[in-house]
Amino acid sequence: MVTLTAFLLLEAASIVAGAPTQVSNDSSTSFLANAKAGVTTLQTWYNQSTGLWDTTGWWNSANCLTVLGDLTALDSSLLNSSAAIFNNTFLRAPISNLGQSVWKSNASKPLPPTGVIETQGFINEYYDDEAWWALGWIQAYDLTHDQRYLDTAADIFEDMTTGWNATCGGVWWDKSHTQNGAIENELFLSVAAHLGRRIPSNASYYRDWAMKEWTWFQNSGMINAENTINNGLDLTTCRNDNGTVWSYNQGVILGGLVELSKLVGNTSYISTAQKIADAAIQALSDSDGVLIESCEPDCTGDAPQFKGVFMRNLQALYQASPEDGIKEFLETNANSIWQNDQGKDSELGDSWSGPLSNADATTQSSACDALVAAASL
Repeated sequence: MVTLTAFLLLEAASIVAGAPTQVSNDSSTSFLANAKAGVTTLQTWYNQSTGLWDTTGWWNSANCLTVLGDLTALDSSLLNSSAAIFNNTFLRAPISNLGQSVWKSNASKPLPPTGVIETQGFINEYYDDEAWWALGWIQAYDLTHDQRYLDTAADIFEDMTTGWNATCGGVWWDKSHTQNGAIENELFLSVAAHLGRRIPSNASYYRDWAMKEWTWFQNSGMINAENTINNGLDLTTCRNDNGTVWSYNQGVILGGLVELSKLVGNTSYISTAQKIADAAIQALSDSDGVLIESCEPDCTGDAPQFKGVFMRNLQALYQASPEDGIKEFLETNANSIWQNDQGKDSELGDSWSGPLSNADATTQSSACDALVAAASL
């Protein structure tokens, strides 16, 4: 009996065998082949028993699911195999303990006071975790039209609304009310806007939440004078905490604003997103135009996931409003990953300028986000 992962490996065997070691910036065919080879390797970490990806955490598995969906959107021949993965994850992940155990061992987020992360379906202690799954299921719904996935995303969003009205406004990071940050609020905006476009019968409800979130966010102070976004707010002063300018905080807001622009028919949100994207590219690129995280080369915990999130949402912005600078940036990074950050079996690491080190499902899915983004051009 052929397993789901083996099915994907067989399907992409010819691609892996012929994967180029170099690509030209105008070769979308090569970008797609590289993306398929990278995702095929990602699927070697997929655990059919748990419905999650080994070597990574709970929310990271939601991003693995999303990159698989994004690739499938480019190549419909993957739909049947990807749909099987979606279904397996939907059924098995909620009853798995893997997400909890990985969080405990990573210790990249503090545990809630009880010392236990309660996971009910795709709802847990952290509002941002929930939102990653919501976006993953929305993408799965777009591809399969399976109503279960959209209903789950809507249920997740309803739980997220219970975190509204944090000390400084907006949404809390967690249900223990310990932080008021950028990522959970950007995700809240994005999920609301995505649902508003997919549930017409309740569009006004989601639109109002998305508008309310954006009004608060743009006045929160987290967008600094350089048009980049810091990590969160100081709960004592409710001012920008001057925390790290992480790449994913520059990314999620782009996708949220693109969806909001489509939902309400206002292109000013696209203009705002372009300013943030341009500032992020300038602030977070090395001299060769390759995206770097401030913690490199020693990123641990969640950080290796962040850059792919930025590239995924930068792709969404480019699709809404093509800009040559963004196209060049996406292609430059995809080239660098494939030429400098690739192992013998298409493993992809954290540092996109190379050399390859410590590849796992987190670094693989993040780099695959960049490859898929370039392929989409």
